[in-house]
Amino acid sequence: MLLSAPATRWTTRSLLTTPTRLSHLRFSSSASDASASTIATSFLSRFQSLGPQTRSQTLDANQLRLLSLTLNRPSLFPASPHLSSTTAPNNASTADVEHAPGTPVPAGYHLVYFTPAFLENELGADGTDASYNPAHPFTRRMWAGGEVLWPRQNGQPNPLRVGDNVTETTRVLSAEPKIVRKTGEEMIVVGVEKEFSNAQGVAVVDRRNWVFRKALPTPTGTRVATSAAQNLPPPSPPSPHPASAATSSSGLTHTRTLRQTAVTLFRFSALTFNPHKIHYSLPWARDVEGHKDIVVHGPLNLISILDLWRDLRGGGGSENLDVVLPEKISYRATSPLYAEDEYRIVLTEGTDKKSAVEIITPAGNVGMKAEITGV
Repeated sequence: MLLSAPATRWTTRSLLTTPTRLSHLRFSSSASDASASTIATSFLSRFQSLGPQTRSQTLDANQLRLLSLTLNRPSLFPASPHLSSTTAPNNASTADVEHAPGTPVPAGYHLVYFTPAFLENELGADGTDASYNPAHPFTRRMWAGGEVLWPRQNGQPNPLRVGDNVTETTRVLSAEPKIVRKTGEEMIVVGVEKEFSNAQGVAVVDRRNWVFRKALPTPTGTRVATSAAQNLPPPSPPSPHPASAATSSSGLTHTRTLRQTAVTLFRFSALTFNPHKIHYSLPWARDVEGHKDIVVHGPLNLISILDLWRDLRGGGGSENLDVVLPEKISYRATSPLYAEDEYRIVLTEGTDKKSAVEIITPAGNVGMKAEITGV
């Protein structure tokens, strides 16, 4: 897949990290481990002494087109040009479809900009970059959750738009030692804030919590997939699933069924320049990390949740920005999802313009919980 290379101007060395897998974690404070506490304190002191890190980028239309194709959405907005090549004259390439300058970037789609930029020899054994890693042994990163805000100015959102020159400002907010209650496993939770500003001011505030677990032994080699896995029938092509609705005691409930294929996960990894092996290498995901299959990206789940919210409000467009952008979403990953899993996103409309969302895995577990505040 050919990707465009957005024009990026660096003002300091980037500290952007890549998203990683989700797990079900319950924490308690780690008061007994001086080592984890010392490492967390040293990490926080080091990054806060550096101050905010900034870089700038012009938002190009190609990233939005490629993301829409990756998400299997025929258009960015209902009135946008259709992206399917089957409807183009003479089956022309979808590369001929461009989103015009000024097109608003839908909620969550900022994640395909400001991608990390590191040489392969700078990456960890699992493919992730080490820019925000605490000291050894806490170097296995997972995306645990966070919140995203779209600030209002005089009651109006300030969307990122195609063609905007945007500045990303990154700050390390916290680093805390934790213990998983069930297993006693030690880890460090790092909080990072990314603020995206255009000529009109702050457009998006993205706060993320990353969990850093102790490193696995570095493998000397990875086994190939088993014959059972190799003999699985080929997956059927993905197709969009409309949302269904039902009434519950807490409000109207909407459900969308999704299934992410290995192709989708590869495309999303490529588009976000995310080299974490759990998203595309079955031998690594299964034999090293202990997963049953390659793992669906946390940010992909976040975008899917926001897309359902937007679609239920009419899809939005350039003239209806309150439909495109909520005020806030808070979310927490609780259980991994895998390629070919058929899972459900369940959104329940509540009071005070808030919606509760859960992603339900095939086993009936909650894969991600979220709350969206609309307008």
